[in-house]
Amino acid sequence: MGKTVEERTLKIGVAGCTGRVGKLVVQELLSDRWSGLGVELSGGSIQSERAQKFDFFVTREPKELFEASDVVIDFTSPAGARTHAEIAAELKKPLVIGATGMDEEDERALQVAAENAPILYSANMSIGTNILLAYVEQAAERLGIEWDIEIFETHHKLKVDAPSGTAIMLGRAAAKGRGERLESIAAYARHGKTGIRAPGAIGFAVARGGDIVGEHKVTFFGEGERIEFGHIATDRSLFARGAIRAAQWLSGKKPGLYTMRDVLDL
Repeated sequence: MGKTVEERTLKIGVAGCTGRVGKLVVQELLSDRWSGLGVELSGGSIQSERAQKFDFFVTREPKELFEASDVVIDFTSPAGARTHAEIAAELKKPLVIGATGMDEEDERALQVAAENAPILYSANMSIGTNILLAYVEQAAERLGIEWDIEIFETHHKLKVDAPSGTAIMLGRAAAKGRGERLESIAAYARHGKTGIRAPGAIGFAVARGGDIVGEHKVTFFGEGERIEFGHIATDRSLFARGAIRAAQWLSGKKPGLYTMRDVLDL
């Protein structure tokens, strides 16, 4: 009888291993921190002295990567993530997706794929950010509609989507706390004569510049007081570590669409 995944080295495939965060996932897997894990790579070449201690290969064929891995981590693009989700569903392999810029159509595609494979999707793999989401939802539920909610986010000048996926997650958490859908109450742009603030709206403000990894703040404005929740990321490797932790957790799970909040039991 063969060993189960829990009894042997967990093989983690990395889709997009030459990307900004994909490289960091590979570096983490090749570090002593995760010395108990093997790694399968896809998308380019990797040079590392420690790599020689692992049984891994590089391929440009996504299906080959999935077939050789126990779990795949994806930090590519919305289009790439959808393709990989389809392969995961076909092969019934666990898939962790950290791609940003996903729209509602992309997320629906993940839900369909998750009927046949365990898929974990989060626009932010940071443990701190996901704890922040839980606090924001609770605050929105308890404070009530008389408190105005504004979300502020700042990222590096090379980021191509706005608001950030994390800002949207925070907005959805706040809307959920109020029993609303974010799409119905979001205010993404204000310019010129906007009139007074719409009751119950959740506003967004975006800044881009420099090399800022990511800063998010959610402010609840009350009468004579305000409450602020925030998170500052100073090192992108935290996203890689979160994704690896998610991959460990997802291995062996039943088909379904999961989030980092499931990993953290929030």
